[in-house]
Amino acid sequence: MSAPTYLADHFLIAMPALADPNFARGVTLICQHDQSGAMGLTINRLSDFTFGDVFEQMDLRTEVQGLSGRPVLLGGPVQPDRGFVLHDDPREWGSTLRFGQGLAVSTSRDILEALARGDGPARCLLALGYAGWTAGQLEQELGENAWLTVPASQAIIFDTPVESRWSAAARSLGVDLSLLSDGAGHA
Repeated sequence: MSAPTYLADHFLIAMPALADPNFARGVTLICQHDQSGAMGLTINRLSDFTFGDVFEQMDLRTEVQGLSGRPVLLGGPVQPDRGFVLHDDPREWGSTLRFGQGLAVSTSRDILEALARGDGPARCLLALGYAGWTAGQLEQELGENAWLTVPASQAIIFDTPVESRWSAAARSLGVDLSLLSDGAGHA
């Protein structure tokens, strides 16, 4: 039996047949994956909130042009009241998980304070909640053809419009999702 393949720093791209409303037409960046399970952030679902809403909730003020109006993402259905800052900043922030090629997820107040001051990561996304899988759950879903996987692309994360990330992630694998059916077959 071969060693398990872990998917940190990969995108999970929802297949067209995936009906779970939390993940349908979703792209989830896997931040951590090991024998205990997996954790990721969905990067293409807009919430009803903005950075300004989050700053207000945390009693932070910002004068940074355009920052307050930036959208906040729905990172996943687990702990939807908790914020996660996905970034590529090499500085040390409290409560930070580093993975892949320079990516990190920070959950501490210091990074939000730095953003509000205009001294935070130049490239970042703010998401509420995360996606989580228990031991073996993600592997089972992969076996059921619920997801495509591809190494993550920082260009898709930070430079591609939110509404284009699902198709862009699939295209990076050479797949045109519009040509796939909604049903999965098993030989």
